[in-house]
Amino acid sequence: MTSPLPTISGLSDLSGRYDAVLSDVWGVIHNGVAAFPEAVEALQKFRQGGGRVVLITNAPRPSGPIVAMLDRLGVPRDAYDAIVSSGDATRVMIEKYRGKAIHHVGPATEDDALYEGLDVRRTGAEEAEVVVVTDLDTDDDTPEMYRERARLWLSRKLPMICANPDRVVEHGDKIIYCGGALGDLYSAMGGMVHMAGKPYQPIYEEAYRLAEEAAGGNLDKARVLAIGDSVRTDATGAAQFGIDLLFITGSIHAAELDAFGKPDPQAIADLIAPSRARTAGYLPRLSW
Repeated sequence: MTSPLPTISGLSDLSGRYDAVLSDVWGVIHNGVAAFPEAVEALQKFRQGGGRVVLITNAPRPSGPIVAMLDRLGVPRDAYDAIVSSGDATRVMIEKYRGKAIHHVGPATEDDALYEGLDVRRTGAEEAEVVVVTDLDTDDDTPEMYRERARLWLSRKLPMICANPDRVVEHGDKIIYCGGALGDLYSAMGGMVHMAGKPYQPIYEEAYRLAEEAAGGNLDKARVLAIGDSVRTDATGAAQFGIDLLFITGSIHAAELDAFGKPDPQAIADLIAPSRARTAGYLPRLSW
């Protein structure tokens, strides 16, 4: 049994220990429909106290369109210094297919920015050289619905580039599947899957670089805090990169942890334990 986690009332309890925050976006700052005002306030106050904030997201789009999305959802730009996305890191992987055919899986046009300037052709799987997954085609889809399509990809030995490693995400009051769930299915079937977002190192290295740029100098990893709601991506990524974690319980794990009722600190600690994250505390929603 792991030790229970420290109880905190908000980010203000930890802010003196950290010079920079690498914060998840979906599930921490917004739910896909609207921003969480208390989370926005927490990041603003952290920055007002001299801290730097880099948003680190598994969104399968370059960071430019994500800024526009945050604007629409009501996340002001003074809540963060910079953004790095899985889409940014994934474009590097797609680059080697320049001039070649790719098979896109996900919303038809929503993720167009991922391919801008890369000179790839979207085709059917029958002639493609790689499958690029941004998300499932619709929010109501499940990974199992793609098994027959995946058999074709596997028969042609197509590698998969998964631009969104998240398995599930909070959308309003629903939990929906993401690209990572399809990546898991294809991997279990024997397919080759490549990912660059959380919990993998490239996205953290870029986020850390941006945090140091915002700070105007070198940062000590011991004074950098990750904030996130997923054990698989945020907790594991923080552990592998060697930084502390503030865990948000009230998103994808809300029901199992009774996040807004009477949460059991031991149950939260046990859930996070497999990631080996150094957890500085937990909150149902990010707040100051």
